[in-house]
Amino acid sequence: MFFKNFKVWETELAGRKLTLETGKMAGLANASILARYGETEVLCNVTASAKPREGVDFFPLSVDYEEKMYSVGRIPGSFQRREGRASEKAILTSRCIDRPIRPLFPKDLRNDCSVVATVMSVDPDCSPEITAMIGVSAAIAISDIPWDGPISGVNVGLVDGQIVINPGLDDRAKSDLVLTVASTADLIAMIEAGGNEISDEQMFDAIMAGHEENKKIVNFIQGIVDEIGKPKFAYESSDPDPEILAQIEDFCIEDVKKALDTDDKNVRDEALLPIYDAVHEKFDELFEGNEGKIDEIMYLVQKHVVRAWLKDEHKRVDGRGIDEIRPLNAEIDLLSRVHGSGMFTRGQTQVLSVATLGPMNDAQILDGLDEQTEKRYIHHYNFPSYSVGETKPSRGPGRREIGHGALAEKALVPVLPSVDEFPYAIRVVSEVLSSNGSTSQGSICGSTLALMAAGVPIKAPVAGISCGLITGDEGVYGDFMTMVDIQGLEDFYGDMDFKVAGTKKGITAIQMDLKVHGLTPEIIKEAFAKTHKARNYILDEIMLPVISEPRKELSKYAPKMYTLQIDPDKIGDVIGKGGKVIQEIQAEYEVKINIEEDGRVFISGVDAEKCEGAVGVVKLIATDPEVGAFYNGVVTRIMNFGAFVEIAPGKEGLVHISRLDVKRTEKVEDVVNVGDSIIVKCIEIDDQGRINLSRRDALIELEGMTPENDIEEAPRKSRRDNRRGDRR
Repeated sequence: MFFKNFKVWETELAGRKLTLETGKMAGLANASILARYGETEVLCNVTASAKPREGVDFFPLSVDYEEKMYSVGRIPGSFQRREGRASEKAILTSRCIDRPIRPLFPKDLRNDCSVVATVMSVDPDCSPEITAMIGVSAAIAISDIPWDGPISGVNVGLVDGQIVINPGLDDRAKSDLVLTVASTADLIAMIEAGGNEISDEQMFDAIMAGHEENKKIVNFIQGIVDEIGKPKFAYESSDPDPEILAQIEDFCIEDVKKALDTDDKNVRDEALLPIYDAVHEKFDELFEGNEGKIDEIMYLVQKHVVRAWLKDEHKRVDGRGIDEIRPLNAEIDLLSRVHGSGMFTRGQTQVLSVATLGPMNDAQILDGLDEQTEKRYIHHYNFPSYSVGETKPSRGPGRREIGHGALAEKALVPVLPSVDEFPYAIRVVSEVLSSNGSTSQGSICGSTLALMAAGVPIKAPVAGISCGLITGDEGVYGDFMTMVDIQGLEDFYGDMDFKVAGTKKGITAIQMDLKVHGLTPEIIKEAFAKTHKARNYILDEIMLPVISEPRKELSKYAPKMYTLQIDPDKIGDVIGKGGKVIQEIQAEYEVKINIEEDGRVFISGVDAEKCEGAVGVVKLIATDPEVGAFYNGVVTRIMNFGAFVEIAPGKEGLVHISRLDVKRTEKVEDVVNVGDSIIVKCIEIDDQGRINLSRRDALIELEGMTPENDIEEAPRKSRRDNRRGDRR
């Protein structure tokens, strides 16, 4: 056999076959796994550098989830017809894989490590994201890279009140919960969730169900490791010398405590600067050109102080109680001409959210591997450098910004009205103006205010809050403590950022970031209880007193939206050949028109009168002419026997010369000319669909004019002349 090291292992996950292969592809990587789940196939490769780069003071791990359009049988839609920048979904999946694996690497490892999961084939019923997470776990576990895995991940749905592991395409469409759970053999390592107001109890049960399923896959991967796993390579630890660490700590710890003991981030940062200078002046000579190591030691000193205060003294750097929320403030209508704005301030964290309403054709087009091709609600989150007092230039959103925007979007989508209730595309932009922790949750609160101020009839207001964790020497199995509404230092030096958003009824989104290997069920339960109480407080005491319900009217600057239903068979008539008809309507009435395949037509514009005019035209086009109805038409052609009048775009009828006026007409041009607008009545539609009109009848019935001649035989003559016109 050509591939001597080729091996395959097989198990079952949620009723579908899961296969892991190695030894055939990517032989130069530290380890490679081809993960197959159903007909979904993802190639997972991991590599690590032999030694760290000079001056690196962190663990340089990169995780990339690559979507290949050939995996779903499509050619990319870009001009170059090749994959370009990673999609938002790919970035979010990379983050989901990164979060559970990163804490399991040694904290003192500084070698570059790269993880690449390439999606090569997609079965819609078998998630490529979960396949990638399992494949990556297996690849790192069998490699020579030091790691405390393996992990596993599953999706959990809630269909008709029943928990479903890795729901298929049909179940996902009707699930009230979209939950991803990653676990080690014993602990829950990552939670990412979106739900339709799920209760704490339901969410906890779903998490634990996912954890139980993960245990089976972790044991499966561990069996592979036991069979072919490589010995882990030795590396040079980056931990500082314990004696030097002790010297520096003794020298500066009291000054550090004084500097940290404030609720003002600017004051704290300013107070730390002379301490850093003093430590460098005294200890630089010990490091012989590696003075940057002192900054790592100062990080450890501050971490020790903050954690000791929290764990041993239940003291927070800003003087709050363990479950006390920072001072809060909410405002709306800060910007004059936008459709809706809201600002939420929590301590030194401040987020301004702005809502914009648009026609349905402003919905975002998605070009990814999912069945979803567009989304109507778009949430963007911006984190400029000035928000933390820095001077970096803006270079567009990074992965963190995309992740936080997606979290806020996930939190708010469940409460948005349906398209039938509110036929608008909606975009919210959250601008972080000042940051000292929990900006993502501040953006959720501010965005709820902005949507309500814009008049979006959301089902219930949503608030978000975070919960932190400090563990002792025995980790999560020993003494631990949690605190609500963590600020920057508590996030930076703590073990967890457990973010929960929801209404008073239930949870709409969760995102959990950890620096420890995982959480026990007890920690998760406590986090749910604390965030639930804090969420309700924010809603009742801060947000609802500012705006208790969505406004009944939209901003005068927001587009007016009209919806009508037409026969789907008439869509082509409204669009016209090459889009001519719809373009003319949009230009004449200054509106935007979007037509769905089911015949729903959305017409939007700033001027309500023009919108109504466009609605009338679309109705005319989509409705067959009715005998006895009156129409305002335009003369398009003149013949010696009558005038052709367009009563709607693409719909033309003949007004016979005998029916042009209440008196005898010798010449058509004596009454009308091309381009004239006239009122006519539909008097006949023959068996070939030809329309006969009468201006005479309209004048008699609508304006009360008296006829001067009798034209009893006109209809027969009209049909004859109509045929003559066709032949000509």
